[in-house]
Amino acid sequence: MELKEVIHGKEPPDRILKLHIQLNWSAIMKLDTSGLESFSTQFGPCTDVIEEISSAPSFELPNTTHFDDFQKEAIQMVKPAKGTTTLAFIFKEGVMVACDSRASMGGYISSQSVKKIIEINPYMLGTMAGGAADCQFWHRNLGIKCRLHELANKRRISVTGASKLLANILYSYRGMGLSVGTMIAGWDETGPGLYYVDSEGGRLKGTRFSVGSGSPYAYGVLDSGYRHDLSVEEAAELARRAIYHATFRDGASGGVASVYHVGPNGWEKLSGDDVGELHYKYFPVIPSTVEEEMVEAA
Repeated sequence: MELKEVIHGKEPPDRILKLHIQLNWSAIMKLDTSGLESFSTQFGPCTDVIEEISSAPSFELPNTTHFDDFQKEAIQMVKPAKGTTTLAFIFKEGVMVACDSRASMGGYISSQSVKKIIEINPYMLGTMAGGAADCQFWHRNLGIKCRLHELANKRRISVTGASKLLANILYSYRGMGLSVGTMIAGWDETGPGLYYVDSEGGRLKGTRFSVGSGSPYAYGVLDSGYRHDLSVEEAAELARRAIYHATFRDGASGGVASVYHVGPNGWEKLSGDDVGELHYKYFPVIPSTVEEEMVEAA
């Protein structure tokens, strides 16, 4: 109803005032939607291009009957090359854990100071091999779950339980692109424990493991010098020497050789030596003797 119709119809004054306010308010609150309107046709031949740009993005699904196999092949196609060297072994005094500190992707070295041994709790350690982000995230997640277990049960989780917990989590994410090859080492009520866990959900119990691109070289040193009755100093030297030789032969390993010992009182970091300095320790420079000069006979 228009305002003039109300006035000529002799409506009450309060009704006229109320309608006048409503009309003014609707004029003020009218939204300007000109910016939301579609492009005008003044662009001529460019209209099709504009419609294509403004439309929602779409893509076609791969034409395959086995999508899971296609997904695995695609992940392998874009999977970057990684390298590292980590090792751990059980001896009479506990567990010795060592690793290098180089982060690389193919031929590119991104860092020389990566902490590849992660403290899960004061009595348990985890090592990193594979994707740095995957390993760091799931080790932190495991540390949270171990602490919750301790609060709920009033006792620390065993090394067996922690490794099984991590293996179950990684198994549920298999085929989704995770890259994790870790060792869980620690001391619990039954003594020292060492397990290998990977991103496919695999889990192995053992007395010595080495994981990473430099592991074949580390295994050579480790197997030749390993004994169960090693002292802490001898075990630390064996682990340090194995990491050094792996970094010497493997281009994707390097940086600092870190050595940890896990015993009945928890873990302790024993050393962190630059592998460049270790080279001159294991291969000292021997001054060469100058050969005698040939003097022409008189």
